[in-house]
Amino acid sequence: MKSILEGRPALKKEVDKIAEVAGYLWQKGWAERNGGNITVNITDLVDDEIKNMPAISEVKQIGVTLPHLKGTYFFCKGTGMRMRDLARWPMDNGSIIRILDDCASYVIIADNPVNPTSELPSHLMVHNHLIEKGSTFKASLHTHPIELIAMTHIRKFMGKDVLTKLLWSMIPETKAFCPKGLGIIPYELPSSVKLAEETVRQLDDYDVAMWEKHGVFAIDNDIMAAFDQVDVLNKSALIYIAAKNMGADPEGMSDAQMVEMTKAFNLPK
Repeated sequence: MKSILEGRPALKKEVDKIAEVAGYLWQKGWAERNGGNITVNITDLVDDEIKNMPAISEVKQIGVTLPHLKGTYFFCKGTGMRMRDLARWPMDNGSIIRILDDCASYVIIADNPVNPTSELPSHLMVHNHLIEKGSTFKASLHTHPIELIAMTHIRKFMGKDVLTKLLWSMIPETKAFCPKGLGIIPYELPSSVKLAEETVRQLDDYDVAMWEKHGVFAIDNDIMAAFDQVDVLNKSALIYIAAKNMGADPEGMSDAQMVEMTKAFNLPK
């Protein structure tokens, strides 16, 4: 069977980027077993032939109605699939879906009837909100960065903006590249609508949403940029933990130094 990627270099490049990030997530230990999810809005890369492709699955319900997603297309990691396999065979471990006109259901159109991630409602609710507010962001990533998750098991870090300020202070690049910081979401049942709603709310104010004792949810223009957001934040967590392992509390950048950075780089916070 001919792959949807054949003869479509722009779409293939986007899927190759997804596969590359999936490999990084596995190599870093952030994607144990089938952990983590990726969805990318590929609607801008869809041609008339793709729009006329028949469904290769039955109609599936999203569970919520998302009015801004009518007629959109997404690449989604498959449920139960491993990131390490997505890295090697993206079209066997993920699929492309079309959101139907009712904005509450979808069908799979390529390459194989691989059911999307169980976190699909959360991802699509975020994408719906991004389109609603005119954002250029097309990619969403959920993954399990070890050191960031470990820090959410320590209660003193869970106050509003406490972890953001700590991570910013570890290395200047964190504040420069994640200028809105890390929003904290108290523990919620994975895949729940409540978790999805809170994720949407946090991402209005922060670069990345932290799901307590679970993982992170990041968005950006493409999947590589979303990965970079998490990578930068987790580097700061590693620096903090390395300093603590030396037997002392890390000093971090001072408030005055961070204010200086904010002004020098015209950062939002």
